[in-house]
Amino acid sequence: MTQFSKILVLSALMIAPSLITKASNEVWKVSKAGKGQFTTIQSAIDHIASGTHDFILIEIEAGIYQEKLSIKKSGFALIGAGIGKTVITQSIARDAWRCENIDDWGVATVNVDSCKNINFKNLTIENTYGFEHKEAIKIPCSLDTAKFKWVQPNGHQMAFRSFYATQLKFENCHFRAFGGDTMSPWNTTDGMFYLKDCVLEGGVDFYCPRGWAYAENCTFISHTGTAAIWHDGSLHEEAKTVLVDCHFKGFDGFNLGRFHRDAQFYLIKCHFASNMSQEDIYQVKTTNTLSWLRRVYYYDCEGGSGEKPFFKNNLQEARGNPRAENINANWVFGNRWNPLLQ
Repeated sequence: MTQFSKILVLSALMIAPSLITKASNEVWKVSKAGKGQFTTIQSAIDHIASGTHDFILIEIEAGIYQEKLSIKKSGFALIGAGIGKTVITQSIARDAWRCENIDDWGVATVNVDSCKNINFKNLTIENTYGFEHKEAIKIPCSLDTAKFKWVQPNGHQMAFRSFYATQLKFENCHFRAFGGDTMSPWNTTDGMFYLKDCVLEGGVDFYCPRGWAYAENCTFISHTGTAAIWHDGSLHEEAKTVLVDCHFKGFDGFNLGRFHRDAQFYLIKCHFASNMSQEDIYQVKTTNTLSWLRRVYYYDCEGGSGEKPFFKNNLQEARGNPRAENINANWVFGNRWNPLLQ
C-alpha cells in the first residue's frame, strides 16, 4: 500500500465511523422455513452471549410466530419484514396468568428484564385474548382467596412488558391488544424508551411507560377503557412522557389519559379525533402520595370535540419554560442516551 493509499484509508476511517460500526454488526436470520441460522426468535435470543459483545441484528422472516419471548440479553435488534408481515403473537389474560403465577414475568407476548440497548423494528407484537374472547370466563384460581376468578375480555392484556430494562427503541412497530396495558415499558429508576412511526391499540392505559419516554408520529387507538395513555414518573422529578405529532382515535367518547402516580405529560402538535371526550388528562382518586403538582402540558394540538377544547397552549407553565422546537428525543434523554445513534 502506498503512502497516499494509507492516507485515504485513514481519512475514511476518521470521517465515517458509522460505517465501521455498521460493518461490525453481526447479522443472524430467523426463518420458519429453515433458511436461516434459527427457526424461532427465542432460540436466536438465547444464542446471544451475556455481557459485552458486538451489536447483533436478528432479521426475522415474514410469518406468524406463535412465541412468547423472554429477553434478558442486551445489545441486539429484532428486525421484521414489516407491520403485519412479521407477527409475534400470544393469547394471555393477566388475570388468568396470576392464578398460577406469583408475579408478572411471562404475562406478555414479549417480556424484557434486566437489560439495555435493544431495538425492535418492522414488527407486529400482539396479545389476541380480548379479540378472541367476547364474554367473561370463570376459571379456577388457586392463588385467589375465592379459589376462582372471572376473566374479562377487556382486562389487562400485555403485548409488550419490560421491567428493569432501559434504552429500548421501537420503530415501525404495531402493538395490538383489546384490553389494558398493551405497551408497558416499566422502569422508574432509569427507564428510557423511544417510539417512532408505531401503532398502539388497546384498552385502559394501553400505553403506560414508567420513567422517560418519547413517541413521535405514532397512532393510538382506544378500543375500550377509561383512558388511552398513562405515566409514572414518581421516582425522578425530571421523568416524563413526551408525544410529538401523534394521532389519537377510538370508540365514541374515549378519554385521552390519566394518572394516579406522579406523572409528567408533554403533548406537542398532536391530533385528536372529533369523537374523543372533552375530559382532560385527569388524576385518579388514589392513596398514593404525590410529590409534585399536576404536570400536563400541550402545544399546538388540534381536533377534539366541543367549541372550547380542554387542551390549550400552556407549555410556558412547564419547568424551565422549554420551547416547542427544542422538545425532541435529545431533550428528553439528555446526554444519557441518543436513540438516533443506536
